[in-house]
Amino acid sequence: MTQRLALRVVGRELPGAECGEFRDVHVAVQRGREPEGPVRGDAPEAVWEFEVAMAPALDGTPDFRGPYVQGARGARFFYLTWGELPPGGDFAMFRRAKLFFADLPEEVLAAGAGVAELGLTDGAGMPRCAAVRPPHVAWHTG
Repeated sequence: MTQRLALRVVGRELPGAECGEFRDVHVAVQRGREPEGPVRGDAPEAVWEFEVAMAPALDGTPDFRGPYVQGARGARFFYLTWGELPPGGDFAMFRRAKLFFADLPEEVLAAGAGVAELGLTDGAGMPRCAAVRPPHVAWHTG
């Protein structure tokens, strides 16, 4: 039986619109291969809301599907994508952060809704990238 899982991602502590050699920095959730809902890197926070489909795999573990879902079964995740987005220009991705569905607590899965809260600046003052796992992301029911 397929269920809908509503997710809300709240990013705080953005790194700024200028980071290292990058200008007009924005962050977005990735839908398929495209950024969706870009937020300027100097905003006070970035919020995205989207849904994924959740159904049990043959072994009974939850599996996830939909345009925001990336990766192979058992290792599914979604991206926050960082890029330069000059006025009137196209989004030019330069790094991404992965948030893993395996990190969702059981109570989030049972509720069918969850909120992820995370800081979007790494220890060097640059956009957070690579695998973002607890404690760098906190999941709770929404």
